[in-house]
Amino acid sequence: MKKAAFITLLIVGMIRLSALSQSVSFELSTKTQVEVGEQFQVVLTLSAEGSNFSGPDFKGFDVLTGPMMSTSSSINIVNGRMDRSFNQTYTYIIMAQKAGEFTIGPASVTVNGNRLTSNKVTVRVTAGSTNPGKAEVSGSNDDIFLKAVPDKRKVSLGEQVIITYKLYTKVPIANLTVTKISSFPGFWMKNLLDTNKEIKQSRQVINGSEYIVADIRQVALFPQKSGTLSIEPMELSCTAQIRVQSQRNMRDPFEAFFNDPFFNRGIQNVEKKLTSEAISIQVEPLPTAQRPADFKGAVGQFGFQSSIDRDQVKTGDAINLVYTINGTGNLELIDLPAPVFPSDFEVYEPKITTDIKTNAGGISGSRKVEYLIIPRVRGSFTIPPVHFVYFDPRTSTYNTLSSPEYPIHVEKGEGSSASEGMTASSQERITYLGSDIRHINLKKTSLKNKNDFFFASWLYFLIILGGSLLFALALLRHRKLDHLRSNQSLMRLRQATKVARKKLANAQAHLQKKDQDAFYLEMSQALWGYLSDKFTIPRSELSIENVKATLQQRKAPDELIDAFVDALNNCEFARFSPGDAGQKMDDLYRQGIELITKTEGTIR
Repeated sequence: MKKAAFITLLIVGMIRLSALSQSVSFELSTKTQVEVGEQFQVVLTLSAEGSNFSGPDFKGFDVLTGPMMSTSSSINIVNGRMDRSFNQTYTYIIMAQKAGEFTIGPASVTVNGNRLTSNKVTVRVTAGSTNPGKAEVSGSNDDIFLKAVPDKRKVSLGEQVIITYKLYTKVPIANLTVTKISSFPGFWMKNLLDTNKEIKQSRQVINGSEYIVADIRQVALFPQKSGTLSIEPMELSCTAQIRVQSQRNMRDPFEAFFNDPFFNRGIQNVEKKLTSEAISIQVEPLPTAQRPADFKGAVGQFGFQSSIDRDQVKTGDAINLVYTINGTGNLELIDLPAPVFPSDFEVYEPKITTDIKTNAGGISGSRKVEYLIIPRVRGSFTIPPVHFVYFDPRTSTYNTLSSPEYPIHVEKGEGSSASEGMTASSQERITYLGSDIRHINLKKTSLKNKNDFFFASWLYFLIILGGSLLFALALLRHRKLDHLRSNQSLMRLRQATKVARKKLANAQAHLQKKDQDAFYLEMSQALWGYLSDKFTIPRSELSIENVKATLQQRKAPDELIDAFVDALNNCEFARFSPGDAGQKMDDLYRQGIELITKTEGTIR
């Protein structure tokens, strides 16, 4: 009997597992007819919980974003019978490249150890418009482009060239990523922009249209050979917000309401790849006629100074002689002056100090060389003048700057006995060693009884007691912190609104000061931080997809979810968005307050 019952249960279990596996579906759905350049969704729906997802083959299409995963579940009870449904969805946004028929291959996923494969779909791509209800993206290549701007295209050998890479945009953009950096063969290069600072922005009107112009990169180049030198293009990618113009009439007043700009339903995020043009620089050789023999390759506009700290010394005394070159040009490539010293002078290795400044005007600053010299023989000596020669490309002439001649009179030193010597530990410091006989110490000293000990004294016991009390307090503090850490999620939930309001107050202060960068940073931290604390999402896992999935699981309305996603995107896009900056900041601040208020009233 037991054996028969076991077999019966086994057969029933196998039938139920078979029915369960047969009920799992994995379907690919999308449009079957689109136009060239049209963006459309590909949705894969799995009626179970899967893992190890492998996407389809999109040959013939550009994948703009995806896969974006979301889940949904529902439970229905009818006449005491409970039905549960669960769906897992993977969404791609792709774009047709060219006309023809293309097949989107099947995707695969693992469910309960079994590998499931979806269907494949053939899509016909046409060149013309065949769907009057299609949403068209209003945008062109003139809306956003990248340009390399050199300050000059014809220079002399060694002359400074400044190239600025400018991004022009009429639409909001975000996620700027440099995918290819220009190479500069034949040039010595120096970056002029600090990558850790905010991108410099300005506004410019071109052909009647206002653009936001951002300086992405700026470099100073110094050609090291003559001829025509080519600079390769720079490439970057970004996400642009493009407005979608719908051609169908909105008869539903609710649809018209949710297409209001507050919910940004008429906006699409589009990946853009931008390339600057190649640049050719004509480099002329330096004139050979009337070139001074002391010319060492300095090109620019420079000044030359020298100084000496004293010209009358005794043998063994140190003298500091300094030569300084300052100005604009190839400072870091200049050979520094090398004076000729008398043979009876001891000369240490020179100390070189470089102070280079970079800005939009190029490279400027100074280089200083400092010599430490010590006369060993008495007499009168002369340090001859030093000549510094540079080529000025503005006047196409060689200029010679000279230091004065320095006469030095050396007398016999007084402290040259055998008991005194002088050593130099480096070129920067000279140390004189005195007599090895030490003076008697005449200062008063304190004496104490030899039988006095620290152990078992009142101070000893006071320290022991104080240490015990400090240990007890530290132990209590540690236990309290452990208790707080165990309830960290609850604490974050309770403080979510409080922290968000503090951030919003900071954002309002920056709003009143019209400080855009600080305002958008505080708004972004307020929204992301509120979502992290409210729904216990770790900061490292915060993303648009996770936020959407979490809000869907908490049964948040679709319009609230979309508004939250748009607000998060707008914090990044608004920095590069043309128009009235003050109005955009006011709208975003109001939107953030309304979103947090609605979330508190909707989701508990």
